[in-house]
Order: sequence, then C-alpha cells, then structure tokens
Amino acid sequence: MCAPIWGGKVLPTVSIIVVNWNGRAYLRQCLSSLAAQTYPSKEIVVVDNGSTDGSVAWLAAHFPQVHVIQNEQNRGFGAACNQGARAGSAPYLALLNNDAWAEPNWLAELVQAAEENERIGMVASKMLFEDRPQIVNSTGICVDRCGISWDRQGGQPDGAPEAPQEVLGPCGGAALYRRAMFDELGGFDETFFAYLEDVDLALRGRWRGWQAVYAPTARVHHAHSGTSKEGSAFKTYYLSRNKVFWIVKNYPLPQLLFWCPWIAVYEVLSQGLAATRGRGLSALRGRLAGLKALPRLLSWRRRFMKEVLVSAGEIFGLLEPARGPREVYRRIRHVQK
Repeated sequence: MCAPIWGGKVLPTVSIIVVNWNGRAYLRQCLSSLAAQTYPSKEIVVVDNGSTDGSVAWLAAHFPQVHVIQNEQNRGFGAACNQGARAGSAPYLALLNNDAWAEPNWLAELVQAAEENERIGMVASKMLFEDRPQIVNSTGICVDRCGISWDRQGGQPDGAPEAPQEVLGPCGGAALYRRAMFDELGGFDETFFAYLEDVDLALRGRWRGWQAVYAPTARVHHAHSGTSKEGSAFKTYYLSRNKVFWIVKNYPLPQLLFWCPWIAVYEVLSQGLAATRGRGLSALRGRLAGLKALPRLLSWRRRFMKEVLVSAGEIFGLLEPARGPREVYRRIRHVQK
C-alpha cells in the first residue's frame, strides 16, 4: 500500500496516545473523534492504567482496531505515555486526554505546524472547556519567575483568529511531540506520576535547543479534571510535590538564587490557601516529599546541565514576569473549587 501523500510529501505517521484510568464514560467520544481525524497516517494507542470500570473489555468490544496496552495497576500519566511511545516508531507522538475530544482537523494542524521547522519538538493545541466551549482551557504552558505554572490564556474567551506563535511548551492533555526530541530526553520523568510532567519535559526540551509552538487551529474540547477531580487530595499532593521537582531540575542558575525567597513566599501563601480549603495536609505532605527528594534531583541536575545547548539567560527569558497574589489567583480562578 502506498504511503499517504500530503502537499507533495509523504505523510509522517503519528502515534496518538490516550492514557485511561477508569474513564470508560469518556472513551467513546474521545476515540470517535480520533477515528474521524482528516489526517490519515495515524495509529491509536490506549494505555489503560489498571482501570476497574470495565474499560478494557469495553474497548475490545467497541474499538477493536485500537491498540490497547493494559497495566495491572496505575503507573501514572508519564509512565503510561512512555509505554505508548515505545509501542511504535512513528516520527510524531500526539497525546490526548481521555476526557477530551478533538475537532476533525486537530491532528493535521498539529503536524503542519511541526513540519515548518525540524527543530520544533513540541506543538500546543487550543483546548476549550467542553461545558464552556467559548472559554479557553489552555493554549500551552506558562511559568513565571516565582515558579508558578498555569495554562496559557486559561479562562479567556475564544476570540478572534490567531497566528501560530512560540510558547514555552504544550499542555500534555492535547499535544504533539517530535519523537526525536522525546527519545533524546528519555520521555516523561516517570517519578512525577501525575501533573507538571509536561512542564518538566518542555523545559528539558528547551534546555536542549528544541522549540515549541502553539497551533491555534488545532482545537480540542476538554472536560477539565474529568477523571481526576480538581481540588482532590490526590491532585493537591502531586502538584505540591512536583513543583519542587521541576524547579530543582530546571530553573536556571544563578537566577534561582535571587528568586528563591520569592518562590518560598508563594509556597507559604499556597500552603495557607490549601489549608483554608481543607487540603493543607495533602499540600504539606507533597512539599515535604519534594524536599526529601532533593539529593536525587540535584544529582540528576548536575548530569543534565553538562549537556545543555542554550544559556541560563535564554531559559530565564522564557519565564513570565512575577505578579502579585491577586493576579496569580486570577490566572487560575476559572478552575478553582
């Protein structure tokens, strides 16, 4: 069979990876949208993380064409994505949350953006809230100088058409990664288990000279935190711990020395906010677990920084300016509970 041709070029194959954990209620819409993509050169891989809701049997009955990898237990988002990546050899890897569905041209728009430059290693989608389709969920990752990360344009109205543009990196809920970059970096850091592993991967890619762009016409609709509830003890713990992880691994020196006190101030404020919402213990446990991992993280950092291709100043330039607490809260209030 001849390989598909697009614009006079052979189409690169894309492995679409969907990580599932007790998300059977979302799978029909998610996988149907992927099957309906206009981009023909694709394969779909579902990595099931020990679901107990009958997801695997349901997949076999309703989507037998999908390659399913079944784990006996929940290995976490990053590990499952890495499994899905190892299952094939396609030059591109696309990730889509199981609680999201993609518009028909989503994959074609992502690939077209990546093909503009062989050093583009990551492409961000426009994610819209499923229950509020006129409101943006994410158009990529933002990180500020106080170490606070958030969804770019989150909570803003989906307004006038936009042009593709550079971003720090994509949200892992709907993203395209070039395999060459993914393999070079060893994929996601599996010790994160869940949350902020996309921030870590984006920064590691930028340290190695890879670029990231946002493709505004690659649109998905997301039931935000559909399978992992916003404000849960689980999510609070991992967000608190993994923030320590990515900062220690990736924040540029010597700038970190100057900004450490401000990072600490916002950590105290965040801990206080979590306490007022009954999540203080989960947040504190996460932060302590992050600090406990410091020797391992610092050892990793020393090895990694010997092989970076860009300066600390360039990476620091990717970080957003610091803002006051009111502005910080405004960035995330649309998803707070």
